[in-house]
Amino acid sequence: MTMTDATAPEGTEPQKPGPLPRPKKRDVHGWVVLDKPIGMTSTHAVSVVKRAYSAKKAGHAGTLDPLASGLLPIALGEATKTVPFVMDGRKAYEFTVAWGSQTNTDDTEGSVVATSETRPDEAAIAALLPRFTGTILQVPPKFSAIKIAGERAYDLARDGEEVQLEPRPVEIDALRIVTHTADATTFEAECGKGTYVRAIARDLGIALGCLGHVAHLRRTRVGPFAVTEATTVETLRDGAGGTEAALRPVETALSLIPQIVVHRDAALRLKRGQSVLLRGRDAPIEAEAVYATSGGVLIATGSIENGELIPHRVFNL
Repeated sequence: MTMTDATAPEGTEPQKPGPLPRPKKRDVHGWVVLDKPIGMTSTHAVSVVKRAYSAKKAGHAGTLDPLASGLLPIALGEATKTVPFVMDGRKAYEFTVAWGSQTNTDDTEGSVVATSETRPDEAAIAALLPRFTGTILQVPPKFSAIKIAGERAYDLARDGEEVQLEPRPVEIDALRIVTHTADATTFEAECGKGTYVRAIARDLGIALGCLGHVAHLRRTRVGPFAVTEATTVETLRDGAGGTEAALRPVETALSLIPQIVVHRDAALRLKRGQSVLLRGRDAPIEAEAVYATSGGVLIATGSIENGELIPHRVFNL
């Protein structure tokens, strides 16, 4: 009798197929501007993007809470070296404050800790907004990622411990009313690093005597990136060319600082971590942050002191 390949010898078990090989990780460098949906953590969003590109390395520029939607810039490969430049950039939000109750998290995720029958009119809110613009002192929410003696504030708060956070200066460039009803008001805010929108809602409610918390939050801008140019999780999961189209050059994150073009010899020195003297009539003398390119390729970020470009981060592109 002839035994075919599909027939196992008598008394033996057919072998189960092994697991499919994982896609090989590759060096991918650039930025993906993601429109994160409500309900997804920032960490999960990074893993989705990393998987879509089979990238070896990825990170995000500023956590966005699961209950918030909107702009989450995600860096791949060498772009992770430019994350601080994005995080230090200005941010913009659209958020809705629900009046009449305060929660322990200052948003809808927490438990109501106080209520009020008072409701503010639009004129009263508008009159108060100048107190919430410019450089102000703000106490961060108790449920925040700020560390107290090495522990995250939200971990302490969840364990029932009393959390005391000190006020800190933050910059709010603009705070505008978009729409207003008796029970809720939608705002647009433009602010600097470290500003908590939940704290704005909490403090507005207290100042108006009606209490309030964030019912809806959407981030619309981070540094040089805007949500109008963002891609979606669905587009990345579907593939079909959407992934490559969504990948932006590493230097996109550096568009808000000066560019210095250097010749090949200077580029080689910078790549070795050596400073170079800038020559030419228009060469800058001092600058806190610049980026250097040569032949259209990003070489380094650094600072300029006494006409000398000092590299802080070198790129392997």
